[in-house]
Amino acid sequence: MSDMAAEHKVSQPDTRTIDINGFPTRVWRKGSGRKLGFLAGFGGLPRWIPFLDRLAEHRDVIVPSLPGFPGGDRGHSVLDSQLDWVLAVRATLDQAGLFGQDLIGSSVGGALAAEAVAIWPASIARLVLIAPFGLFAEGDPPADPWAQRADALPALLCAEPENYRRLKAPPEDANSIEWPIEQTRASEAAARLLWPLGNTGLARRLPLITAPTLLIRGAEDRVMPASNQARFAAGIAGPTTQTTIDGAGHLAELDQPGAVAAAILDWLT
Repeated sequence: MSDMAAEHKVSQPDTRTIDINGFPTRVWRKGSGRKLGFLAGFGGLPRWIPFLDRLAEHRDVIVPSLPGFPGGDRGHSVLDSQLDWVLAVRATLDQAGLFGQDLIGSSVGGALAAEAVAIWPASIARLVLIAPFGLFAEGDPPADPWAQRADALPALLCAEPENYRRLKAPPEDANSIEWPIEQTRASEAAARLLWPLGNTGLARRLPLITAPTLLIRGAEDRVMPASNQARFAAGIAGPTTQTTIDGAGHLAELDQPGAVAAAILDWLT
């Protein structure tokens, strides 16, 4: 049985709500020990995933939603600039109790995690970036998820497309009208931040990052070229470690939750 298929056997996290720019924002929490935050990747997290459970076996895992993502209501609708987004993330870290803690950011969440630590160095102790957006190279650009048909996204985002389909499959008790609206809203929110080139000008701010940083990419990532990780490593001023996860795509935490969690926990130890 796959990790995602076995999800129903896993205990669910505690849930609370914080207010970000007037919108209710979900925060999940599970585990014990030192705090470890996670900002989700493209599509957000409509449900708790095995990767987070692996982390929660060793850390106090805190997962705030991003504006417009599942659990983030319509918070993206009032964010009109890159600065608006970064300020919203700073407020989210503060209210979720993550300021000064270790933080993981995947994909879209990786771009925002990097922005936060660049502008407020004390906001994050150690940083993990999984296939982050934010940079753009004319000769080696990322793929454009927003240019894909909905039925093509799973194969673009995951090495095993069924992992993304399971993430997005509505649970039996979901409101049949609200569920697809929430999933579409997540793509819209990411587009407001990153479309069309995925370039936020982050390259100019990477030298401000002095926190130790772990860079992770899936060996089968069809969104980010391998050179993206090298450009992040070259731009960050602090010490960096790079690793590649076999059998994983862009959302490596969905394809290989155990391997990605182990790589992170080993590095944080």
